[in-house]
Amino acid sequence: MASDCHQHGTHSHAVHGQHAGGKHWGRLVFTLILVAGYCVAEVVGGFWTGSLALLADAGHMVSDVASLAISLFAMWMALRQPTWQKTFGYHRAEILAALTNGSLLFLVAGGILHEAWERFQSPQPILGGPMLWIALGGLLVNMISLATLHGGKDENLNLRGAWLHVLGDTLGSVTVIVAALLIWMFGWVWADPVASVLACLLILYSAWHLVSDAAEILMEHAPRDVDVEDVRRQLLSLQGVTDVHCLHVWTIASSLRAVSAHVVFDALQPGHDELSRLQQLLRSHFELEHITLQLEDASTTTCENRENGACLQTLTPAPHVH
Repeated sequence: MASDCHQHGTHSHAVHGQHAGGKHWGRLVFTLILVAGYCVAEVVGGFWTGSLALLADAGHMVSDVASLAISLFAMWMALRQPTWQKTFGYHRAEILAALTNGSLLFLVAGGILHEAWERFQSPQPILGGPMLWIALGGLLVNMISLATLHGGKDENLNLRGAWLHVLGDTLGSVTVIVAALLIWMFGWVWADPVASVLACLLILYSAWHLVSDAAEILMEHAPRDVDVEDVRRQLLSLQGVTDVHCLHVWTIASSLRAVSAHVVFDALQPGHDELSRLQQLLRSHFELEHITLQLEDASTTTCENRENGACLQTLTPAPHVH
């Protein structure tokens, strides 16, 4: 007698997109208005005082504005409902935006480093006093922005990208303040390009981690805090489970992590109770939400787990009874 294969899954990704995006919208809008307003002040102040460090900080603020604008666009896209052809909706817009933000940071850092090298070769006169007051204002704006974004940075990769932008800018403001003090008190104009280089190192550090995290999601790697082998061991520990194969764990978006697997039972016709036990384990132990499981009977189902990740399934014919 041949047994049937049952495939089950949870499909809550539309709800996740609305939850992840909507509640952080106000944070991003407020921060965007605040940062954009002071960015103009820093650009004007940088040209007035002749400070490259201020212009570097303003350049980082420009990237902050772009980051926040892209983040808002990505959240709006993620709220759009899935369609029959786009079954996961637009969750990945968040990840693409994060990747764009990180790439933008690399470009900003490269331009500032080039200008800093020129300043080392040909130092320029700088107004230390006005530079200090403008930098203090920038620090205050960044601190307010950090506090605004902090509450959602651990829930959403795109929001975390915006937070990292502002964090780098905050640390950059501190270096500008120190440089302004050295110029104002001692006339050490070399402190200005040094502060610019330090700000760039902070920018590059933020960019690397942001691009790396986004790339891992696009490559569909398992989340860093999920040990896939442990997932398999935990499933095998459940009563009646004899094998787990074709196991895949990946991240769809920051707020939506997925798992799919073929689970083999020793009893015929595994049903709803077995499925509920598997789902409860995956949700409670590993925080996996989008769950797709195929329940199989070892006597009738054989799967070949290929190198390219595909799982070829064949049904073993039931024996003839004479």
